[in-house]
Amino acid sequence: MSKNTSIKSVLSSLDFFSSLNIEQIDFLASICSVNSYSKNYIVYYEKQKSDSLLFLLEGLAKAYKIDKHNNEIFLHYIYPNSLISEISNIKEDTIVSFSNIELLEDSQILNIDYKKFRENFLEKGFLCSAFANEIVLKSQQLRSLINREFIFNSVVKVAMMLHDDLNIFNNLKRSEISLILHIQPETLSRVLNRLKRDKIIDSKSGKIVVLDKESLLSICEE
Repeated sequence: MSKNTSIKSVLSSLDFFSSLNIEQIDFLASICSVNSYSKNYIVYYEKQKSDSLLFLLEGLAKAYKIDKHNNEIFLHYIYPNSLISEISNIKEDTIVSFSNIELLEDSQILNIDYKKFRENFLEKGFLCSAFANEIVLKSQQLRSLINREFIFNSVVKVAMMLHDDLNIFNNLKRSEISLILHIQPETLSRVLNRLKRDKIIDSKSGKIVVLDKESLLSICEE
């Protein structure tokens, strides 16, 4: 299989490009590349300019910011088949990152020449709906961040992570989870013990197992 054929196959598998016809996919493949990166690679730094539109094909990434005290503020995860680039202005030839993006696993990233993409698709009215959906998604992520940081208590924070990101929870150290949720390690332990007493979760071989998904969801929706 040729490199171009492989990229076309990748593009056709992404929901973001599902509205494009064969000719458009062919052209898009000509301005793309697929690259592999190792865990802990920094894809973007905050406020960094880029001339590429990036999609995560395989792996896992996180978006975060650094506060004035040099503390990391976790924003959200980026999962496979998702847009990495943070679009704030479709009239410019470059993209400015709102946050830092770091890979948490060895990953594959689709790289698209943004200027050519903008000229040949966005300016001609193609994929505008897909971009609008991305803006809505970013808005939802911001809403979740506000709720997590300012509205939800520690029990809801832990329950939401167990419900939405159980695999990630089990692959992180408790200290890392505490930093992500902005709670003390002792508080995390108390919440997990409470959920175990209520028989909502259990621990097997050092991993959390959800026993009662409905009860866990009801806590998330409080």
